[in-house]
Amino acid sequence: MTEEASFGAHLRALRQKQGLSQAALAGKEISTGYLSRLESGTRQPTERVITYLADRLGVDRSAFFATDTGSSLNAAVSVATSTDGDDAVEAVVAALASAQDDDPLLRWQALWLVARFHRRRGQHVEEKAGLAEAVRIADGLALAALQCRSRTELARCLRESGDITEALEHAVVAYRMAKEANVGLSDTGKTLLTLVSVEAEAGRLPDARAHADELVALVGDRPDALRAEALWTAATVRSRQGDDDGARTFLQQAMESLDSRVDPVLWARLRLAAASLYLYARPTLTEPARACLAEADKALSLVGTPVQQQELLTLQAQLAFEEGLFADARSILDRLDFDHLALSYRDRIRLQLLESLLLIEEGQREQGLTRLKELGAEAHRDSNVDLAAKVWRVLAEVLERSP
Repeated sequence: MTEEASFGAHLRALRQKQGLSQAALAGKEISTGYLSRLESGTRQPTERVITYLADRLGVDRSAFFATDTGSSLNAAVSVATSTDGDDAVEAVVAALASAQDDDPLLRWQALWLVARFHRRRGQHVEEKAGLAEAVRIADGLALAALQCRSRTELARCLRESGDITEALEHAVVAYRMAKEANVGLSDTGKTLLTLVSVEAEAGRLPDARAHADELVALVGDRPDALRAEALWTAATVRSRQGDDDGARTFLQQAMESLDSRVDPVLWARLRLAAASLYLYARPTLTEPARACLAEADKALSLVGTPVQQQELLTLQAQLAFEEGLFADARSILDRLDFDHLALSYRDRIRLQLLESLLLIEEGQREQGLTRLKELGAEAHRDSNVDLAAKVWRVLAEVLERSP
């Protein structure tokens, strides 16, 4: 954290502790606008101003630069929640490492910020550790809303990491808590979103469909991101049940329900989801897939994260493969660093499935077959029933074809 940002956070905390407004503290010597900029960290104080404010607050000037862990974490969280940049969150990460005895609500908020920071980077191990601690704190506080949010996010993270059994346990508990505590539509909706996704990965498709339908009914006709995600989730379940027409209908409704200005990242992700649906349909629908990928590419070039860029490249390679452009598919795959993938577990398996099939098309049949067998065994071992079935089905299709 910069010195001026630390000064501003301490200044705001001292003012609020004494119940003073910005106007009351500013007095006649400085303007409230200048004081506001000091508190936000956008202006650096002069020595005269530091002395003036210390006198007004009745504290020693050193109070503005205190380094105790509680104040450091409070200051870091205050700055991070008032800015959009990740630099401020990195200060929260540093403060968390040294702060152990803080107010539990403050620590929960810090862990929540840091978990979202790790998610944007595809850092599942770090995200999972922080969310697990957030769950423990929320349980200790016995605050239903925080318990639901913590468990829902942990379940989502575990699902993306491939830990389906544990993810299902947390998702079921979060859903039960949401229903019992009546936490509100937003939290209940997000809990259902995660539960449906985990149930689908676990192969519990009837349960997933029932909960997906409950979710769609819950959100109604709200023109917002939650409704778009609900329709997307319903589409995913129907796709895995083999109902491609129903899946396309729901996904089309999701895309039409969300304006790109409301949530440009989700808008692009819906296009990626549609492209995936078209590419994995049988027969493959390459034309609409190409159109969706073109729209997603344009949007993600402006707002995309590294994870979403990897998702885009994976689908572009899949499109090239489906069109028989194997050299193009290989060229796209070469742009991905397989040792540092930030993709979800499911997308990583799909990527490796594509790479295995490409090896076979390139004349390396035995190597490709071995990779397919390993992928199927891995998905089965990780209790990802749906994904394991897909890999085994592809392997069987390859073996049926003559060498």
